[in-house]
Amino acid sequence: MMKRTVHFRLNGESVEVEVEPWWSLLKVIREEFDLTGAKEGCGYGECGACTVLLDGLPVNSCLVLAPQVQGRDILTIEGLSQRGGYLHPLQKAFMEKGAIQCGFCTPGMILAAKALLDRVPKPTEEVIKKAIVGNLCRCTGYVKIIEAIKSVAENERTHEMGLSKNHSRKEIENDY
Repeated sequence: MMKRTVHFRLNGESVEVEVEPWWSLLKVIREEFDLTGAKEGCGYGECGACTVLLDGLPVNSCLVLAPQVQGRDILTIEGLSQRGGYLHPLQKAFMEKGAIQCGFCTPGMILAAKALLDRVPKPTEEVIKKAIVGNLCRCTGYVKIIEAIKSVAENERTHEMGLSKNHSRKEIENDY
């Protein structure tokens, strides 16, 4: 098979890359763009270490074939920082609440939380748990991760900054 050219937006920038049709999105973002925040944990979509946002929704990039992202938007943890290099409120909350231990799961957890808060600015704890169920953490036991996400959800300034969009609770509960 021949390589294909794939065009997509990566962290807000239009990019193109030559890929083999069997390459995963994870391989492309790590090896072709040197973005190493997404990790290969299991390689089977079970751990969430490779989570990125595809058109605003969390996906396991180890399971997405690179040609499938043609014309789509990809956000990695490296693209989450605010203009001027400021940390996103979720990144800051994870640090402040002690939700980071070894850091292996952190990028995926933060991106899963961002996808949730973009759709449901004030989720219940149960909805938060459902939103991060695909991301395994072997260090923190999830309590501090949930606290960090709740702290951002409870902060009105986050919503004033336009970091989230309103969706109905019923809509999100159907998704999670």
